[in-house]
Amino acid sequence: MRRHNFKELQIWKKAMDLIDENYLFRSTLPDYERYGLRTQMNRCSVSIASNISEGSSKRTDKHFIKYLEDSLGSSYEWETQLTVCYRQNFLPGDVFLNLENKIQKLQSKISNFIDKLDFNN
Repeated sequence: MRRHNFKELQIWKKAMDLIDENYLFRSTLPDYERYGLRTQMNRCSVSIASNISEGSSKRTDKHFIKYLEDSLGSSYEWETQLTVCYRQNFLPGDVFLNLENKIQKLQSKISNFIDKLDFNN
């Protein structure tokens, strides 16, 4: 296995875009969510990209896949928190649908990359 340059991976680039969008969005959350949803959503969004980059340093695809799965898990966690925000009326429907679409596309890309790496083993 060759190591991947994480900065060239589309999934890492899309995860970095999500971080930017997350920081813009979460600033609109109520002040009383400063240590709740705001903090948790920040951690999740950063975790998605961080696990991709950390996993890219591993010697085998098997180990890289484990980090990609962790990244995927963080993306589902972030999507759940986004849904909580919507259900609590912290964001309008169009913003929710836009962000939901972006996270689901990223989840699909990560899953496809995992499948590609797994198939090559």
